[in-house]
This record gives sequence, structure tokens and C-alpha cells, in this order.
Amino acid sequence: MKFSIIYEAQMVDTSRANEQAVFLQIVEQAKLAEQMGFDCIWCVEHTALTQYAHMSAPETVLAFIAGATSRIHVGHGVVCLPPAMNHPVKVAERIATLDILSQGRLHFGVGKGGTEQEAGTFGYSLAELGPMIDESMYLIPKIMVQDEIEHDGQYIKIPKRPIHPKPYQDPHPPMYMACTREATLTAAGSRGIGALVLGFSGPEEIAKKNAIYREAFRTRKPEDQVGFRPTEHLAALCAATVLDDREKARKIGLRGQRFFAESIAYWYQGGPRPTVDDDLTAEDHAKVLEQGKQATIAYLSEEAIPVGDEHLSNYTVAQDAYGTPDDCIRYVQRLADAGADEILFIFQMGGIPHDVIMESIRNIGEKVIPHFRAKALAAE
Repeated sequence: MKFSIIYEAQMVDTSRANEQAVFLQIVEQAKLAEQMGFDCIWCVEHTALTQYAHMSAPETVLAFIAGATSRIHVGHGVVCLPPAMNHPVKVAERIATLDILSQGRLHFGVGKGGTEQEAGTFGYSLAELGPMIDESMYLIPKIMVQDEIEHDGQYIKIPKRPIHPKPYQDPHPPMYMACTREATLTAAGSRGIGALVLGFSGPEEIAKKNAIYREAFRTRKPEDQVGFRPTEHLAALCAATVLDDREKARKIGLRGQRFFAESIAYWYQGGPRPTVDDDLTAEDHAKVLEQGKQATIAYLSEEAIPVGDEHLSNYTVAQDAYGTPDDCIRYVQRLADAGADEILFIFQMGGIPHDVIMESIRNIGEKVIPHFRAKALAAE
């Protein structure tokens, strides 16, 4: 089991001073994560999505983190591949360069972005992106491996050129897809690459998605393989606030999840602007989400973020990772039982303070990760 953190650079306060503070806090958190035994720092890529995600240049953030650390891996979760946004030649060059400088610590996910807001920024309609993403996805690993590349495709045309440098990892870093729907899970499995399940679907849905992905991977055809390095790996998102004070963790975590959900609803579905209310209890936040479900329920592609009764009171069996380290252990175990190979912790949801994130990282590093490492050793 791998333990990682994924970042959106999400924020309530979008002032220049706070925006700068958030990015510097991400670096500080990543450095602590390395000390605490985490495996990878992942960064998304979004453009023009105020508050929801200010992580528009993940290649820069990941390079800075790689330079500030020595062991922890870094990952694109994911690079958006519309050619006018990220031309495949430039993607291949950046991936290879960072892989060299990090000495093989890079992971490379691909996708298309999720909103018309982003697609339109670069002159596209979201509905037209699928085929050009596929073309670029198959092309990039060839660029990283071949001495010269020449390509005359429907969307991308490259005259015969040598492209440098080549990656540190041979033949190239492991590849992944962002997966929210059954179709993308099937695509990732059938193409022999890892699946980053970036939704809030919970253990039961993760188990269903895991079955779809594993079957597609098992029955894949050689001609459908993306790249030259088959990677069977499912990483599952886990929103978490892990403190010694359970009620404080629940209040802060649910408030952050509410902001996250409402932010997606705003950009993906045209919902109202997200809100933050510090006067509400954890139960209050859960009830607001439940009462306004039709207005605030948010989707990553077609996947709903659960916002209902599962958060209210039942900690006999952990229903989320908002709580104590023991609560987190119980929930992570359910994700592992569902088939997850990697836990993608997301701490930085709207309004969750830096010191709370640092405490969550420390608690997971001192109590949660050692629990699972010891369990794995005992099973050998």
C-alpha cells in the first residue's frame, strides 16, 4: 500500500498574499510528508477555476518539490493534453527533464480537464477533446523512447525531429489516467496504465471500480497498450483531517468537503458560489449538504460526491477519514479491502488551515502508515 497526497491548491481567500502563502505551504507540507514516510506528492492541473484549483503549473510545483526533497516521489495527477494547452513534444520534454532531475521519482498521469471553462480558455469545446487526448496519449511515450519522432495525425503534426532529453526511467515513467466513469476505468485498464480514481465515491464504489479496472487490464490487447511500460495500479482519493480531537477534525473536514463540493458544483454545473461558515458544527455542515443536495451535489464528470447521512454520527465503522488516527486506519483499511493500491490523501480543501494539515500529515506518518507497514511485514 502506498500513501500519497494530492493537491489542487484550493483556497477560499484568493488574494495574492494568500495565494502565495498556499503554494509555499504546499512545499512545507511536502517536506514534512517525506519525513513522515509518505510515498508521493501528486498535483492536478486546472486553469481558470478560481478557488477550486489554482494549480495551473504543476510541472513547476513538482520540480520545486523534487528539488527540496530526496526520497519522496512526485506525480502529475494529471497533465491535461489538449494540444494548444500542452503540446505533446513539450510534455515529453518536461517529463523527461524532471525525471532526470528527480532521478526517477516521477509519475505521469494524463487527462483532458473537466470543464468548458478550461477547454474554452484554449479555444476548444470539452466535447471535442476525447480523440485529440487519445492521439497525444499514445504519442508522448513514443517521443520519450524513439531517437526521432515523425507524426502526421488528425490533430497533431510533427515533422521528423530528434527530441531531447530522454527520461531517467527506462523506457519512461509509469503512466496513469484520471478515472471517474466506467468508460475511463475501462480505457485505463485496456490500455495497460494505472487508474487515478479522483472522486469521493467511498469504499463500496471503489470496489466496483476496482473490479472494472482489473478486468479491463486482465483482458487488454497488446495493440491497445499506451507506452512501453504496463502499469497495473489503482489509486483512490481519501479526503482526510486527522487530529487527536475527533470533533474538531470532523468539523474542519466536513466544512472543507462542503466547500470542495460547492466549488465543483459552481464550475462544473453552474451552481452558486461556495461558502464557508465557521459557526456551524460538523453535524450542521452535513445537514446543510443533505438539505441542499440537489443544489450543491457536485460531480467529477458523472460521479457524485456523497454528502448525506454517512457523515452524521456513525464511527463504529469509519465512514470517512475525518477523525482520529484510529478512525483513519479503519477507513483506509476499507479502501485497501476494496482494492486500492495507493491512498491519495487530500487535505487542502477550502479553508482547512495549514497547521491542521501539518498535524494530519504528522498523525498519519506516526500512526497510520506504520500500522499498515507493520501489517504488510507480518504478512510476508
